[in-house]
Amino acid sequence: MKIYFLGTGTSQGIPVIGSDHPVCKSTNPKDKRLRVSVWISWDDFSFVIDCGPDFRQQMLTSQCPKVEAILFTHEHSDHTAGLDDIRPFYFKQGAIPVYAHQRVLDNLKKRFGYIFETENKYPGAPSVVCQEVVNFEPFLLGTKTVVPINVMHGDLQVFGYRMEDFAYLTDVKSITQEEIEKLKGVKVLVVNALRHEEHKTHFNLQEALDFIALVQPEKAYLTHISHLFGFHDDLQESMPKNVFLAFDNLEIVI
Repeated sequence: MKIYFLGTGTSQGIPVIGSDHPVCKSTNPKDKRLRVSVWISWDDFSFVIDCGPDFRQQMLTSQCPKVEAILFTHEHSDHTAGLDDIRPFYFKQGAIPVYAHQRVLDNLKKRFGYIFETENKYPGAPSVVCQEVVNFEPFLLGTKTVVPINVMHGDLQVFGYRMEDFAYLTDVKSITQEEIEKLKGVKVLVVNALRHEEHKTHFNLQEALDFIALVQPEKAYLTHISHLFGFHDDLQESMPKNVFLAFDNLEIVI
């Protein structure tokens, strides 16, 4: 299984527009972060988790050849606003399955009605096939079983996903012990860590490290990182030996 980090930034990305913060001025490519998303593939199957406003740029940079499914974590724009840019994949492949909580599917239907329309459809619009994700109901994607992980983003429900030895969670602020049990035995865990200071709806660094200690993966990668977190290289030096800051275009193989 190959995991390609398409974007590892928070909702504004890094650099932030108009910001004079030192991290936003950094020349280190690892300090430049697009909105958070991953491309996952195995054998001949290829899909993404989330489809944010940088999706087109991410697809061109990664040279992703096809997207056979999109798994959405939740409806916020930094995770969904690139949905229109699936058009080239649709023209080659046909309607693309999208997996999400029913609340998220309903939200997307309001915002992207022309994509979900089935009658009198505009000829240049892409089409999708809706697949509802329900907690405690694993589903088959390609040849692998996906286990939804229910977490809270402040007061908003969000889904993370586990596939065999890999799990991806973003925008987490709290998670029950019952859901943590679904992650036990995972080898590679990806989880959000926004900054050092506490935040109302996201793990800060200490909360993310405490969570990693509970799950006990072999390796953990931090994502959804803000410019307020600091410089990539400085932060990496201070991390526990099995914790790494993900960065855009990082590729790992499990």
